[in-house]
Amino acid sequence: MHRLFRWPRRSDHTRSASQTDHAGAVYGSLLAASVIATAGTVGDFPRVQLIVLLLVTGAVFWAAHVYANLAGERLVGRSLGWADVRRAGRHELSIIEAAALPAVALAVSPLLGLGPSGAEWLALSVAGAQQFSWAMFGALNAGAPRTQALIEGLVNLLFVGLIVAAKAALGH
Repeated sequence: MHRLFRWPRRSDHTRSASQTDHAGAVYGSLLAASVIATAGTVGDFPRVQLIVLLLVTGAVFWAAHVYANLAGERLVGRSLGWADVRRAGRHELSIIEAAALPAVALAVSPLLGLGPSGAEWLALSVAGAQQFSWAMFGALNAGAPRTQALIEGLVNLLFVGLIVAAKAALGH
């Protein structure tokens, strides 16, 4: 099987953004990993605070991306309506969604017997797995061969590795 997932082939100009654009999910996973790593290095955050921090940060960056998208369209002279605002909001929603699984990992960590540090590492691992998976999924969805998709996934995982290295270097 050439591709793990099969989608109907279409030319690039007819694909919708929802079928080909996984940038928000990749970005959101990296953002979640950054929040988890940096929050743990500046102090001890109870699980609920870290969950809220993850979700609020995702929401703020979502709003910033929606605003930047709309502002960019206005800068080129395009008039915008509420349908454009909703479209931009839906397009960038994966930034918030990418914070959900690490937040769930933090929420269930007590059931796994993990302390605060273990919970942070679990959530960071989930964010890393998402980073890898979304990059591979995006590549496969765009028609890349499995080898190229794996390479893209590993390159994206390298970003999380840099965050993990920084977290470890800061001693947390």
